[in-house]
Amino acid sequence: MKTKIFAMLALFLVFSGVGCKKFLEVDPKSTMGEDQIFSSEVGFQQALIGLYSQMASRQLYGDNLTMGFTSMIAQNYSPTISSVFSFKQTVALNFKGTDAIPLISGIWTQAYTTIAGANNILEKIEQKQGVFTGDNYALVKGETIGLRAYLHFDLLRLFGANFATNPGKKSIPYRDELNALSKVPSTVDEVSAMILADLKIAEALMKGKDPIRNNKSRRFKMNYYAIKALQARVYLFRGDKENAAAAATEVVNSGVFTLAKSDQLNAASGRRDRTFSTEQVFAIRVRDIKDWAIDNREPYFKLSNSNRNYLTRTNADFLRLYENSSTDVRYTKLIEAEAQTYFCTKYWQTWIAANVDGKLETEADRLDQTVPLMRLSEMYYILAETAATADQGLIFLNLVRDARVIPIIPAGIASQRLSDEIMKEYQKDFYAEGQLFYYYKRKLSTRMLFSTKNLTEANYIVPVPENELEFNPNYN
Repeated sequence: MKTKIFAMLALFLVFSGVGCKKFLEVDPKSTMGEDQIFSSEVGFQQALIGLYSQMASRQLYGDNLTMGFTSMIAQNYSPTISSVFSFKQTVALNFKGTDAIPLISGIWTQAYTTIAGANNILEKIEQKQGVFTGDNYALVKGETIGLRAYLHFDLLRLFGANFATNPGKKSIPYRDELNALSKVPSTVDEVSAMILADLKIAEALMKGKDPIRNNKSRRFKMNYYAIKALQARVYLFRGDKENAAAAATEVVNSGVFTLAKSDQLNAASGRRDRTFSTEQVFAIRVRDIKDWAIDNREPYFKLSNSNRNYLTRTNADFLRLYENSSTDVRYTKLIEAEAQTYFCTKYWQTWIAANVDGKLETEADRLDQTVPLMRLSEMYYILAETAATADQGLIFLNLVRDARVIPIIPAGIASQRLSDEIMKEYQKDFYAEGQLFYYYKRKLSTRMLFSTKNLTEANYIVPVPENELEFNPNYN
């Protein structure tokens, strides 16, 4: 299966960077012809699987844009836990440091390579609409457009300025055509508007057609409600609270997703739902996640002979994060120690198939190999932030707090207190998932938890890689 996927992906890897004009050489003996791939519905489905495989790579959501780079720069991990820690410059927000440069370059290159693959599918699908049955044309096209929007938005959030302060500042190129020509970067306002335009198209294609209500494996696809959740993120980024709330409300009211219950985490290790699967609006399946998370000689979240790559903090730090809670399941069930070294165990994932209601679980029921990208709790936090009053917002926040087994906050709080409490829940919920940095940046927080550095907007803008600047002179 992997061989087929990589063969198809080779057709998509048409440039190693957006402005780069060097094309990848492909051995024709090892690949299927493009005409053959896009001659059937199955071929388009396999090409789409290729995009998800790219997104699951370490350069993107298998590592850098979740547990790795974006969590490091959100101060999730301590650079002093080990004298030989590999990512000291990254944690220090020195984006020109030797450990940060390859991570940043890998994100940029792999993201735009995957976007190129999406554009290739979208170019071919209009010529081959007749090969599809049922709703599959709309689903494949909608998913592909949604993935293109998702990737662009994360690139914008990393490499672009803050919308509230610099909407007219150049940010990134929005690639909606398959070519290797350099392109003038669009402004923060323009890119976010183009993302919303793509999402509107995807929404129209998928509404009423997505089988997610009866197919739990659809959480591993850019499904209809993932489109709505992404809309909520983008609208909030743009300061459009009304539309952000409307999109988040549709996800919450769908009934498809439920906040994780404590008994899901009380299960034995092999059955523990460490990433809150019932909350996952969109997740990525990372087949080989154990290779860098827990199994190799320098793992992120396990003890080993080397401690260069430990992504952890002291127990005192974790107790500070979870407010000395003896009940919060995010601490009691997901922070564990090995020989006095404490790790977040979201990625200590295992799965043992069981008989449930007389049926043996299938691949769609797996609890391992999973990285969450959008969760229901975030939609509640968006509703809390966009509510008309602090007490109305508190209703949504308390729903999550209750599910996490921590006391609800009584009514009568001020708006600033609500804002502070929302930030705390982002810090707790999205530890090692990559979303916290974007929250800090959107709020232009002058201080991150566990950091003593005073921050300005400039500290939050990751510089465009040198290899892109070399081939694209349009950033000035």
